[in-house]
Amino acid sequence: MLPTSSSTKARPGSHAAWPNTFLPQYLRRIVKWQQMDIEYTFWQMLLLCTSPKVVYQHTKYHKQTKNQWARDDPAFVVVCSLLLAISTIAYCAAYDHSAEHAAFVVISVLLFHFFITGAVVAALCWFVTNNYLREEVPESHVVEQRVEWLYAFDVHCNSFLPHVCTALRCTLFSVASSAISYYHYLNFLGYDVLPFLERTTLFLYPIGVVIVLSPILILSGFNPSRYFMNMYFSRLL
Repeated sequence: MLPTSSSTKARPGSHAAWPNTFLPQYLRRIVKWQQMDIEYTFWQMLLLCTSPKVVYQHTKYHKQTKNQWARDDPAFVVVCSLLLAISTIAYCAAYDHSAEHAAFVVISVLLFHFFITGAVVAALCWFVTNNYLREEVPESHVVEQRVEWLYAFDVHCNSFLPHVCTALRCTLFSVASSAISYYHYLNFLGYDVLPFLERTTLFLYPIGVVIVLSPILILSGFNPSRYFMNMYFSRLL
């Protein structure tokens, strides 16, 4: 089996895994469709909605062959962004009042909700897993392993896709709660597959919060679909 990580020791909290050394090449491939495996990407997206554990089983194979947990192909991020943009444009076509505002909504959803929020969530998970969830083996000759930041962003993208698919057709609060819970479940699967992490059930705790808050918000009359539609389109639905 290939080495699991660099042999260079990194202090807890250090930035040894941030950013990945292949990140510039990864970014250059975003504009080169011929270098992306689109068919494999759609296959992964289908499995994330039906059998997500299979996706993370293939993540283990990727680690053995490429010696990294993160994807080296930006196709998933590109396709997910395009699908999110198309769905947002469809909502804007139905409910928006101007092309300028529709463009603002699309950019806002992609830039803030997907990329910036995803980067923040990935950074938080990257920090927590590397500093608090790694299994420490004192005086061991095993190569030290750390969570890559780009892998943490991959986990966010994997979790975000089924969450959006469910949330876009959300008409009842229970469906929205299920979408949020499924996001955190996929987040848990992404880190649970890493053999050097422990106590990964931490990522399931937000589901308990959702279960507790759901009946309270239902009784208060809060409707997440109406809230976000009003936030973007400034009309009562």
